[in-house]
Amino acid sequence: MRKKLDSLKPGTCLDGYKLEKPLGGGGFSVVYLARNLRDNKRVVIKEYIPNRLACRANNGNVQARDESTEALFVRGRKLFFQEASALATLKHPNIVDVFSFFQANGTVYMVMKYEPGENLQHYLQSRRGKGLSERFLRTVFPPLLDGLELIHNNDLLHLDIKPGNIHICHGGRPLLLDFGAVHGHSRSPHEQPGKVISTGFSPNEQYENQGSVGPWTDLYALGATMRACIEGHAPMDAKRRRERDALKPAQFAWRGRYEDNLLRAIDWAMEVDPERRPQSVSAFRAALTADTRPEPKPIRSAINWLTNTLLGRSSS
Repeated sequence: MRKKLDSLKPGTCLDGYKLEKPLGGGGFSVVYLARNLRDNKRVVIKEYIPNRLACRANNGNVQARDESTEALFVRGRKLFFQEASALATLKHPNIVDVFSFFQANGTVYMVMKYEPGENLQHYLQSRRGKGLSERFLRTVFPPLLDGLELIHNNDLLHLDIKPGNIHICHGGRPLLLDFGAVHGHSRSPHEQPGKVISTGFSPNEQYENQGSVGPWTDLYALGATMRACIEGHAPMDAKRRRERDALKPAQFAWRGRYEDNLLRAIDWAMEVDPERRPQSVSAFRAALTADTRPEPKPIRSAINWLTNTLLGRSSS
């Protein structure tokens, strides 16, 4: 959990914005509620401050922790700015609206539209383990797929899809949030300034130094998020599944409660092997409405679960 010292004080002014309060943060950023001093409208500002590489000095500047992290911090700051700037050109009703970017305090800031509503993770927690309806899933996730497809079509990846990064606006419109983790699909593993790992939602390739990430990586996380909406909590971690896949397939766990094509699509997206997952948003979208699985391959997760069941090692 990020220490309070890592956030700027309320009332701090940056590039025409006045910070009101920190809203939270993760391994790479701090998020603030702020106000535009030009029109007095509220905005959300994200500050790049990777806590393993950098810290805040007494004067408010963000600096590398030591010489050993300097190069990675500088590289990450540059990539964050370049790719977040590209995201500012992507306009979609299901992607958070990015207004601008600026540099200050030795780091980079992203300015986004403030959208009243509720975080999906908070909503799930308020239900105390009670899953959400199929109607909810089929209302919320297809629009998110549309936004994700636009991201992928622009050679970008999100790499941190999870309930905590989905915002439900007043009126029910879903938004993909937290683009501090976004990076270019074409970048080599050596160019990654750091990793974002979300237990239960990140697939194995994100744990690996030379892991090949792509659209299939985001689709695993999206499938895991859909499963979390059904189950009421995060699924089994991908690393544990690689060692011994004891995760009960959705098509067996909730048969009769949700449509088969929805459950099969979730299982397909959550295949441990990246090559066995849908390779594009369009393929996954088709699976959500298909009568049969688009690719006539046995679902490896189901086979592994059945094997482990016979050995008495399965879990939901």
